[in-house]
Amino acid sequence: MPVAFQVVPFLQPDTEGREGRVPGSVDYRLARRALLRRVRSGEVSRNDVCDAQRELLRVGANHSRRATAPCPLCGESTLRLVRFVFAPRLPAGGRVVENQADLRRLTDRYGGRPNARTYTVEVCLSCRWNHLIEVVPLGTPPATGSGSGSG
Repeated sequence: MPVAFQVVPFLQPDTEGREGRVPGSVDYRLARRALLRRVRSGEVSRNDVCDAQRELLRVGANHSRRATAPCPLCGESTLRLVRFVFAPRLPAGGRVVENQADLRRLTDRYGGRPNARTYTVEVCLSCRWNHLIEVVPLGTPPATGSGSGSG
C-alpha cells in the first residue's frame, strides 16, 4: 500500500525575531549551547572542543575584542571575539577585521556581492575553546554585540 504524505504548512513565528536580524544571517548560539551541554555531560571530550589552531589563537590575542562573558568551559576572562570576512577575490583564509574602519573598507569594496560574509568566532586564549557564533552578509552589523551570549 503506498504511503500518502501530507503537506505541512510552514508556520510563521509570532514575533518579528530579534532586532538586527536580516535575511541571510545564521546564528550558531543554539548549536553552541547544545555542544556545551554535551561536553558537560561527558558525551564529548573537552579535548575535542578545545582545539583552536595557533593562527586563530594569534588572531584572538592580537586582533579581537574581549567578550563580556568568561569562557564557557574554563571560566577565564580570556574569551575573545574575532571577525573574519570571506568574499570572492579575498585570500582563502579570509581577512581579519580589526576595527570598524576595516569593516567599512571591506564593506565598501566587497559588500553586496554574493557569498560575501562576516564570520564571528569566539576563542579562549587559555583553554583553546572556539566556536562559530554567527555568519551575516557583509555590510550587516553582527547581532552578537560585545558578548558571546549564555551557554
